[in-house]
Amino acid sequence: MQKIISVAVKTGSKNENYEISGDGTIKIAIKERPVENKANEAVIRKIAEIFDEPKNKIKIKSGLKSKNKIIIIDDK
Repeated sequence: MQKIISVAVKTGSKNENYEISGDGTIKIAIKERPVENKANEAVIRKIAEIFDEPKNKIKIKSGLKSKNKIIIIDDK
């Protein structure tokens, strides 16, 4: 079964953190800027940490070039 997660990303933050809003969206602040896919890699790392899943099970389904992303965690 897959988990589908809505994520809102703030890049270029001094402190990395996250919070889960009332509607279930995860708001993530990361240090990386959206250059050469570094921000997307940081988002995947952070989601892996939050859900205690390996990074290779996490994919960005939509929003590669947006601050709003849909993430899929594959439980297989």
